Amino acid sequence: MNPLNPISKLPTHDVINMPPHMGDQDLWQDDVALREAVAHEGAGWATEKLAKFGEKTGTADMFHKAEMANRNHPELKAYDRYGNRLNMVEYHPAYHDLMTHAIENEVHSFPWTHQRSGGQVGYAALVYMFNQVEGGVMCPMAMTYSVIPALKASREIAEEWIPRVLSTHYDQRDIPVYEKSGVTVGMFMTEKQGGSDVRANTTRAIPLNGQTGDGQDYLLTGHKFFCSAPMCDAFLTLAYTDVGLSCFLVPRWRPDNQRNSLYIQRLKDKLGNRSNASSEIELQNTYGVMLGADGRGIATIMEMVTGNRYYCAASSAGLMRQALVRAHHHVMHRAAFGKKLIDQPLMQNVLADLALESEAALALTMRIGRAMDESATDPSAKALARIGTAIAKYWICKRAPMQVGEALECLGGPGYIEESIIPRLYREAPLNSIWEGSGNVMCLDVLRAMGREPEAVPAVLGQLKLAKGANDYLDGAIDSLEADLTDQENMQLRARAITERMALTLQGALLALHGDPAVADAFCASRLGPNRSGAFGALPTGTDFETILGRIRS
Repeated sequence: MNPLNPISKLPTHDVINMPPHMGDQDLWQDDVALREAVAHEGAGWATEKLAKFGEKTGTADMFHKAEMANRNHPELKAYDRYGNRLNMVEYHPAYHDLMTHAIENEVHSFPWTHQRSGGQVGYAALVYMFNQVEGGVMCPMAMTYSVIPALKASREIAEEWIPRVLSTHYDQRDIPVYEKSGVTVGMFMTEKQGGSDVRANTTRAIPLNGQTGDGQDYLLTGHKFFCSAPMCDAFLTLAYTDVGLSCFLVPRWRPDNQRNSLYIQRLKDKLGNRSNASSEIELQNTYGVMLGADGRGIATIMEMVTGNRYYCAASSAGLMRQALVRAHHHVMHRAAFGKKLIDQPLMQNVLADLALESEAALALTMRIGRAMDESATDPSAKALARIGTAIAKYWICKRAPMQVGEALECLGGPGYIEESIIPRLYREAPLNSIWEGSGNVMCLDVLRAMGREPEAVPAVLGQLKLAKGANDYLDGAIDSLEADLTDQENMQLRARAITERMALTLQGALLALHGDPAVADAFCASRLGPNRSGAFGALPTGTDFETILGRIRS
């Protein structure tokens, strides 16, 4: 029942042939692919927590809060009424409600508070479900999650900050951290002249008290061009010392209880992710503490970047899932040309194809999560996590805008209207391809892993060969990929093609090993077979549409 209780009998007509109000979703129980992936990738022990989270997060109330947070954008409050500089951003109350829900459920900390096999898989499941509702809140969640390994570069900083980060209390107050019950941590690396080329940065750091190196105090001066979630309690950033590019922890408040000189110049007017503030910040003698070795800033902050890239894959898989659910709901209740859309063969083809893309994205994300979980004790798993994170980040994030766009088209005009939520998903979808390395950067990172990590390619091929014999198209793709990876000619020119083929073959192998046979066969035939099409809805005759469509909402 629609809680708004609308009037369907209008003066000129009755409202008919329109889908009913969707109401609450159970993001866990309705998603058989998610439940299966969590179980076979080692996080079955988290089922009870994930089930409760999925039920609560999918309520109509949560979706309404997400809508309010996105309609009422963050506002910069640079000064108070007396002219004093504040450098604050004010958010709609719904944003804070969503932040509270995320932090109380360990979306920012799950692998670190559950340090056991399956921790990263459970984290990905939380991200996947939450991001179906709201993406802006997930920006500070992702950065706070990913900062933990980087903080460990300095023992003293880690001892001081990690307990605050792992707190399950959301404290929105803009006060010194030692007065707060929990904190969030962000990151800003890019400058306008450099972008992804952070070595082109010009920000400088000078020792505050003459002492240099890890854990010492510095003053930073420069500009940072894209600083999201500027109300975080601290940030990791890069600046040059006399030794080289180094990493610094920059708090919003200095140790003397004064506001740090983080001058927010403006908030960005973005395509999507509108509930989250993204800013441009000037640093003028801004207090910071060196994190890690002097001159090793990129290596230190890359610990955080890698976590954010994994987040991007899980986040994009979540967007794809929600777009699929919305399209499915529409075609189940809408009729055209004499019968329901779901009974039209071509619509079945399109919807099943969208479902394949969604399940494949989830399968690859979860497998990389398991590799991350096993990295500490298994060199092959560590290598797979290293190269697999880049592969998954590139391909899943690249496919999300196309998949969401096709789902929107299933609704037609109603899908183009904001109330359908799909426009918000569509605006959100390109973000993950840009954040922490756009397509070219990710593909070059795949090549870098292949060149520097002797175990990387063998780890990928080892995973693929586990599925040998399950599908003829998959077998051919594995053989072709193995041959192609030995050809070193024009590798950079072919980097996108190589990365795409690795992603598709891995997805096919994972579905063949652990997925539903109908899903695996259709994926391999349509993505790895000779008649591959770039458009959704071109699945071949003989596809088991009934089984694939039946898995969308179990």
